[in-house]
Amino acid sequence: MKTDLTDTTASKINKALVKARRAIGTPAVGMVLTLVIVTDEENAYDALKSANDASREHPSRTIVVIKRVSRSPRDRTKSRLDAEVRVGADAGTGETVVLRLYGEVADHAQSVVLPLLLPDAPVVVWWPVNAPLDPARDPLGALGQRRVTDSYAAEKPIEELRARAENYEPGDTDLAWTRITPWRSMLAAALDQVDCEVISAEVQGEQYNPSVELLAMWLADRLHVHVRRGVSAGPGLNEVRMLTSTGPIRLYRPAGGLALLTLEDQPDRAVALKRRETSELLAEELRRLDPDDTYASALRFGVDRLGGGLSGAAGAGGSVAGAGSAGSAGATASAGVPGDASAFVPGAVSGSGPGLGAAVASAASAARASAAALPPAAPSGSAGSGSAGSTGSAGSQGAAGDGDSERPTPAQMPPVKKANSS
Repeated sequence: MKTDLTDTTASKINKALVKARRAIGTPAVGMVLTLVIVTDEENAYDALKSANDASREHPSRTIVVIKRVSRSPRDRTKSRLDAEVRVGADAGTGETVVLRLYGEVADHAQSVVLPLLLPDAPVVVWWPVNAPLDPARDPLGALGQRRVTDSYAAEKPIEELRARAENYEPGDTDLAWTRITPWRSMLAAALDQVDCEVISAEVQGEQYNPSVELLAMWLADRLHVHVRRGVSAGPGLNEVRMLTSTGPIRLYRPAGGLALLTLEDQPDRAVALKRRETSELLAEELRRLDPDDTYASALRFGVDRLGGGLSGAAGAGGSVAGAGSAGSAGATASAGVPGDASAFVPGAVSGSGPGLGAAVASAASAARASAAALPPAAPSGSAGSGSAGSTGSAGSQGAAGDGDSERPTPAQMPPVKKANSS
């Protein structure tokens, strides 16, 4: 059931909701939260469709706020509120109110939304696009216990991640972080199957996908090792490779469906890692409304602390050619890692993560000493000292990445420490 209201008020909208519920025979309100969607006219349909699909798991009152731009200065001085009330089959399993704000009332959207919130129920605010730099201090964001953004929709995702880290408040979250939940679960389960220490890691994905950076920051923050960010053709995340004291661990997804998990001395296994729809991501975020401390810690680690200065575009096999010191590979081999694993992550530096044995610690010292004795780095586009013969072109491709050329190589990076959570 749909009801259109022109030049209306919040009081009239509430009365229309009550009338519509009675008309379809469901006067009781059986919803668990209020979802406020702040978007524009172009993206309103897709956002509302995702919210309706998510409401099958979380019945909610969905309030869509669309700020319409007035064409003339005279129109900007006139305030008007149009609303569309949807109840029943037109609104999923909850209720939907679409608000279109004109003129000065668009600058005070919170005063229109506040009377429409469900009493004694949590509020979630979602920006599918054009999220504010500081969601917690946004007038609409201040109404919510949970604030959902999507850095993937930003024009400059890396700058968006920096802004999120600088302005983080408990309750903030990002759908780019939600997208890597299956990857984090699979990697944690893989490390539980082997008794080893992680020495270094590399994460590969398409160039302008902030989920790749977030996964790399999570690994670096949790494992206290250097993690390199590689660039591949996509789609999305493609591969995570970890060099451990017992051999390599590889999780590879070539096409966004099935992935291949490879562990040393174990048969390869296929695992499901499909690319999920926005409605599934939103439903996952609505399952828990408490602060996500793991996301906060990974975000504060900082995207600028990731290695990847010489990462290049991956080929069909999903491997990234990197230039590193020969001393690093030799030190890794001396730490008890199999000889064929020394080339597993090209250019990786053995770190001194927590719990590493004396052999790995001495190998890290040898690697740093060897790196310090190397000649100056070759100009951009050419392979570094000790690199494979075909790494020159891959290095030049990586230098053209999204800020990749400004990141330090692993040999230049200081020891990794736990990010400050204060």
